[in-house]
Amino acid sequence: MRPAAPVAAQKRFAMDISVVVPVYNEVEGVDMLCERLHASLSRLGRSYEVILVDDGSRDGSWERMRAAAAMRPNFRLIRLRRNFGQTAAMSAGFDAARGAVVVTLDADLQNDPDDIPLLLERLTPDVDVVSGWRKDRQDPFLNRRLPSMLANALISRITGVALHDYGCTLKAYRRDVIKNVRLYGEMHRFIPALASWVGGGVAEVVVRHHPRRFGRSKYGISRTFRVLLDLMTVKFLLRYSMGPMQIFGKIGALFAVPGMALLAFIVAAHLSFRLFDTRFAAELIKRPIWVMTPFMLIFMGMQFISMGLLAEVQTRTYHESQSKPTYVVRETFDSSSPAS
Repeated sequence: MRPAAPVAAQKRFAMDISVVVPVYNEVEGVDMLCERLHASLSRLGRSYEVILVDDGSRDGSWERMRAAAAMRPNFRLIRLRRNFGQTAAMSAGFDAARGAVVVTLDADLQNDPDDIPLLLERLTPDVDVVSGWRKDRQDPFLNRRLPSMLANALISRITGVALHDYGCTLKAYRRDVIKNVRLYGEMHRFIPALASWVGGGVAEVVVRHHPRRFGRSKYGISRTFRVLLDLMTVKFLLRYSMGPMQIFGKIGALFAVPGMALLAFIVAAHLSFRLFDTRFAAELIKRPIWVMTPFMLIFMGMQFISMGLLAEVQTRTYHESQSKPTYVVRETFDSSSPAS
């Protein structure tokens, strides 16, 4: 049983569901992917489109995608000029999507297309993002599941949006929420946190996870460092994007305030030496490190405060300027177009 699409959504969007799938060197599984997606979505009784984004594949995936899509309706293909990464491929799909709800999943069929109705049913007036949870994940423990568990705990702690499985690509988003989220780097995994930041409600459902049948995984433990760096960026965006001076000013104060206090102490010691000829003051002012340290601390504090001011200016520029896309499209294909 599926929930009826809201009347407002029906008026605003061209169709009910857009499914976005990034594809990179998946030539062996593309045919089955298209078959499974068509079978699952056609049973929903709702208007839909499937957007496959070829992220610079070099194994013939594009040709296989065109052949498979030409045999089925409602398939749209986007081919990027080179491999821009999964986040950029998703951005291209989001920009092209016309549905009231946007669903994402991996092309390797470890995510099950038959679980899409579970995500759609969980979308309620209070829930704008539904994330899949691969509770019984079919991946190696040491190099895949263990790092993922640690990363999920860390991301949930830092962002304040608790999810068991940030790395699961199978997710559903309301279009009016996802259109306000700009993606860079490896930030596709942080979309629930970013959506929560713009006011979206987030929920989680258990989904199936299958062993990989074709090709090899594009993920590895080497991506962990990049994810950690992007997590720092997300934390900054969630808390300080509208006021970067708040963080740079605090860091600057940590240096400048002790520096000024130490400088005042040295000045007082110098005066006491001149006035009272105390041995402690005499020994203190003879050591260059005591004279240099406060000035260095004050200088570093001023640097951070200056960075905060520059960041404030850059923030204003960013919000007032037009954002450039993180991808370049080479060609497109639409199975529903007569010209196809």
